[in-house]
Amino acid sequence: MTAKPRRTFRVLVAKPGLDGHDRGAKVVAAALRDAGFEVVYTGLHQTPEMIVNAALQEDVDAVCVSILSGAHMTLFPEILDLMKRKGMNDVLLCGGGIVPPEDAEQLNRLGVGRLFGPGTDTRDIVEYLTETLPVLRPAG
Repeated sequence: MTAKPRRTFRVLVAKPGLDGHDRGAKVVAAALRDAGFEVVYTGLHQTPEMIVNAALQEDVDAVCVSILSGAHMTLFPEILDLMKRKGMNDVLLCGGGIVPPEDAEQLNRLGVGRLFGPGTDTRDIVEYLTETLPVLRPAG
């Protein structure tokens, strides 16, 4: 009996706003590629609309947003709202940056997935997506 091939998940990595630091986003994108994910990197200075439109066009399974500017309590809810309005209810929104634990909890209650802080081992991000995405978007 042959094993069913593992589904390749598509992940969009995005940098919204005026934050010009994208080293971490590029490291995460490379780690996800190395782990077998298909990765679309949008580059710097993306608006929430640009991110959601790219995610929809690329038919991604997850949107991973890197925010270091302190605007996480505005940008994550705006992106999530746009995703919901476009019917992307089975697409995971997660990310990273400098997010205080109480803000991360509030964002999680709104529907944002896990948020990773500076210094996170990329294997933890890969593991989270590997465990979470098949539940949200099973093959079939």
